[in-house]
Amino acid sequence: MKKIALVCLLLLLGTKGFAQTQENIMSELVILNVVTGEERSVLRQNRHFEAPNWSRDGGYLLINAGGLLEKIDFNGRSLGFLYEGVISTVNNDHGLSFDGKTLVFSKNEKGLGSRIYTLPMEGGQPKLITQEYPSYWHGISPDGKYLAYCAKRGEEWDIYVIPTTGGDEIRLTNAQGLDDGPEYSYDGQWIYFNSHRTGRMHLFRMKADGSDQEQLTFDELDNWFPHPSPDNQSLIYISYLEDQKGAHPFGKDVKLRIMHLRDKKGVDLTAPFYGGQGTINVHSWSPDGKWIAYVRYYKL
Repeated sequence: MKKIALVCLLLLLGTKGFAQTQENIMSELVILNVVTGEERSVLRQNRHFEAPNWSRDGGYLLINAGGLLEKIDFNGRSLGFLYEGVISTVNNDHGLSFDGKTLVFSKNEKGLGSRIYTLPMEGGQPKLITQEYPSYWHGISPDGKYLAYCAKRGEEWDIYVIPTTGGDEIRLTNAQGLDDGPEYSYDGQWIYFNSHRTGRMHLFRMKADGSDQEQLTFDELDNWFPHPSPDNQSLIYISYLEDQKGAHPFGKDVKLRIMHLRDKKGVDLTAPFYGGQGTINVHSWSPDGKWIAYVRYYKL
């Protein structure tokens, strides 16, 4: 059992690293209308890129390309790298504050794992927020006061929050098994996350202070990375078709699903495709709540 647990941990550490360089891969950046089902291919290239964000003003998409953050317009043109030379070795856990004024990103360092930084969008130098390794950012509160993240402290992976100015971290979960992917609802009342505490990866939510933890999915899929909609009525998430033993690797059969919170039922948004790590790690809703962005892959 210890050997199996070690293998699972190594898989997790690998998949939570910065952008994986995959040979013989075609990456396609797609936007999907969750109302009509319409899809548009924004960019399709023979290179590996991952984890799109939608800018808060709706003007461009931000992807992780080789550890750098690249801006892409909706015609597939590169608008350049965001603060190239200032930030590097960024992993897939990055995004923008609700007011669009602050970039938050996780950065791999010294072979020890990841720590979390912030950077004003008008420029400057990154500010280190978490002192301990490893820490992987996923959410920011709507008022901009707290960051939510997944971190390994001791032998457990749990969800923590910390002031955006830095300071002491606050642990919100203590269940055995990986807790990951925390993201605030737009009204700030809830943090949605995924947890392996029941022996399969499922979606959960809790109040912003960590109370009232509630399981949301009960199916036979591995469900990861819930992203709340701007109207607080639904979640977008990625589901692996097969049990991944607590990891979220690249190169698996996955599909995107939507859960309407009024009935807590998940519905398929896509047919199965080749993806996983890098497909939809971080918040990627359009500001109007009609579209999401994701990446699917093709083996060449």
